[in-house]
Amino acid sequence: MDLPVMPPVKPMLAKSVARIPPGMAYEAKWDGFRAIVYRDGDEVEIGSRTGKSLTRYFPDLVDAVRDNLPPRCVIDGEIVIAHEGRLDFERLSERIHPADSRVRMLAEQTPASFIAFDVLAVDDTSLLSTRQAERREVLKAALSGASAPVLLAPSTTDIEIARQWFDRYEGAGLDGVVAKPLDLPYRPDTRAMYKIKHERTADVVVAGYREHKSGPVVGSLLLGLYDTEGVLQHVGVCAAFPMKRRAELAEELAPLRCEFAEHPWGAWADAAAHEQSRLPGT
Repeated sequence: MDLPVMPPVKPMLAKSVARIPPGMAYEAKWDGFRAIVYRDGDEVEIGSRTGKSLTRYFPDLVDAVRDNLPPRCVIDGEIVIAHEGRLDFERLSERIHPADSRVRMLAEQTPASFIAFDVLAVDDTSLLSTRQAERREVLKAALSGASAPVLLAPSTTDIEIARQWFDRYEGAGLDGVVAKPLDLPYRPDTRAMYKIKHERTADVVVAGYREHKSGPVVGSLLLGLYDTEGVLQHVGVCAAFPMKRRAELAEELAPLRCEFAEHPWGAWADAAAHEQSRLPGT
């Protein structure tokens, strides 16, 4: 692979704001896996938000990229799975699985889509310094012949339409609206855009935690909710803590640790369980 923008690249990010700002380009905030797709002929690489490879987990998208994207390009977007009229993050999460046989089966049973919303390079040209409005036109041209499961994200400069999207599509699994300054260059790993998210609250169970990559402090809390049958289901993670609080949490939670066999998710200690789905939080 020899592209003007080479992997790994961490995508440009958004900072949270309370209201939709005026005078920008607006898109839906998709509830999926952020991904940057690199194609150089038959070579395809799918990079995650953190720069790690997702390629092996989405063989269906590798084929779709070869069929729908220009021969040499770097495209930013979101991997999603739609089910029964809405985006299904749980089904999407199940696609990240260690067993190749499971990966292949899920690629057939729950195929993913790639929603493209930015472009970093086409042919031999890097577009990192190109303004957002111009990159959008390049992206539209690059995807002019594309079809499902590779799709161009809708975009508007009309703030009233953006407000309608925010109000109307929460039930479809969309997570809010992203606002992009029209003159914004592509700034990897920088919160240069704006996101306006739907606010949802819930009382959840802290069922466990993963250690931080830097050492024995809390990296993320594993969250659960009990279903109608009294089974604790994994519903997400919480990871936005300053380092001081991570250390405090590790100390506070230490007395509550139990043997894995005694935990509501203790069955995950059995390797056979991983043939069906994933350990919560991994």
